[in-house]
Amino acid sequence: MNSGLLKIAVIAGEESGDLLGHDLIEALRRTSGRDVELIGTGGRHLESVGLHSLFDASEIALMGVGAILRDLPRLIRRIGQTARAIVAAKPDCLVTIDSPEFSLRVARKVRAADPSIPIVHYVCPSVWAWRPGRAPAMRPHVDHILCLLPFEPAELERLGGPPGTFVGHRLTTDPGIAVAARMQKERQVSPPGDPRNLLVLPGSRRSEVNALLGPFGETLARLRTRGHRLNLSLPTVPHVAETVRKATSDWPDRPEIILDPERKWQAFGEADAALIASGTVSLELALAGVPFVSCYKVDAVGRMFQYLVTVWSALLPNIIADRSIVPEFYNFYVRPEHLARDLEALFADTGMRVWQKDGFAEVARRMRTEKPSGELAAEVVLKAVGSRQ
Repeated sequence: MNSGLLKIAVIAGEESGDLLGHDLIEALRRTSGRDVELIGTGGRHLESVGLHSLFDASEIALMGVGAILRDLPRLIRRIGQTARAIVAAKPDCLVTIDSPEFSLRVARKVRAADPSIPIVHYVCPSVWAWRPGRAPAMRPHVDHILCLLPFEPAELERLGGPPGTFVGHRLTTDPGIAVAARMQKERQVSPPGDPRNLLVLPGSRRSEVNALLGPFGETLARLRTRGHRLNLSLPTVPHVAETVRKATSDWPDRPEIILDPERKWQAFGEADAALIASGTVSLELALAGVPFVSCYKVDAVGRMFQYLVTVWSALLPNIIADRSIVPEFYNFYVRPEHLARDLEALFADTGMRVWQKDGFAEVARRMRTEKPSGELAAEVVLKAVGSRQ
């Protein structure tokens, strides 16, 4: 190992994983006092800390079995390309971040080609939710797992998976969320008849956006016919922004499409409620204290495998609090008439709104860690690097 330069291979496909990678690399530089050279695949956040991505990371940000099967030949080529590049670079450690269907296949190939490279996986695959056999299957090629949720290390041990460490979630110390949370605590529920500030969050994947913006638009139309005036904010990410613009161009209430992070958190702070695609954004909203309704649509192939799901909820705030805080609607049940009525219940000072706010406080308590998540993750990675010496 080069004592002056730390060489890290990293793989991140999702926007959320790219952010985790960014924080990890920054923390590695601070904690080790060494420069970090990067090799691998990632998005704009990892590129801002020195990564020259092997290819566009959105290629591996796929949701659902159907999407993976459709792109299988290209994914297989990318897996081989990525693994060969990492083995040739001889990094001090490989950190795979989320996107397990891609990144763990790369990890398997890297381990087979060079067993001396430590491999740390960031974001525990949801083995506690479905396909628990994945936990022991990871042991041969993953040395350690960095867990975002407090119950995951015990679940990995119970299922026979690799050792895990709860490092917390970057969102718990995100300054933007802190600003939004303060704004939410200070604001009052708007008087009856006043316009409502509604966040619309259809996801960061094209497949999610295409599946949900239709029923979301119908839900907003129902709210209009029920007498509500709406100010719509739609935070999104660059690679789906044009899709969002086209899909919302005929909405009677045109949303403010937000790409700027500061404006995003301001919109969170101003919101009366949110209508969302289930995902990481649910935890953002919970920590910011914004009441919401969650939706999810599985593609046709994914529905064939729903019998493998073992978890009682797919929504992170519900799972963390271990109670049903937020309503969830799936597939056929993503029905505008129902969504509109649940959002109405969040626009006023109702028991449903109070129930969610109280639940969000419990989520924040359970997610708290003594150090920022990036620093805790960096400590584990540096320990893995040291084990190679």
